[in-house]
Amino acid sequence: MSDPSTMHAIARLVPHGARVLDLGCGDGALLDMLRRERGCTGYGVEIDDANVLACVRRGVNVVQLNLDEGLAMFGDNSFDMVLQIDTLQHLRNAEVMLRETARVGRAGIVAFPNFAHWPNRLSVLRGRMPVTRRLPYQWYDTPNIRVGTFKDFEVLAHKNRLRVLDAFGLQNGREVRWLPNAMAGTAVFHFEHD
Repeated sequence: MSDPSTMHAIARLVPHGARVLDLGCGDGALLDMLRRERGCTGYGVEIDDANVLACVRRGVNVVQLNLDEGLAMFGDNSFDMVLQIDTLQHLRNAEVMLRETARVGRAGIVAFPNFAHWPNRLSVLRGRMPVTRRLPYQWYDTPNIRVGTFKDFEVLAHKNRLRVLDAFGLQNGREVRWLPNAMAGTAVFHFEHD
């Protein structure tokens, strides 16, 4: 998620001065932007050595942790906001991690590639798995272990008693609120637990 317009679209959902936990924070760019532009504090969680080093170089507090092992080190409601930006599709325990996100944060933001975006549907109709800017890998070498859609996440949020505060798609850095399940490559959900 290196696109600045996408980072800004997500950052605007984070309250000024919030204490943030960014799960799968990558090189720390989003957390660094939140710190500089919105006065936020917090931590990134990342497993990749090179990304951990990049976070340290940015001055971002980072914990090296495999998210598939859970978030037991963090107490209930430890953060104002927990972010899972392009993380959910890589996790073996995606539903458990979603519940953990709701446990450790007062609110959460999840963003992931929307498999129901119309170019993806067209690829599948043609008999091939999609390869797009948002899903740039072939089916046999993708780091994504699952695919989901905007509508799938609505069902999962309801099942886990999460109250969706805002939901929209992102396409080329712009918000998509009309038919986001079909018209957007990225699904974004801002939620809190009941």
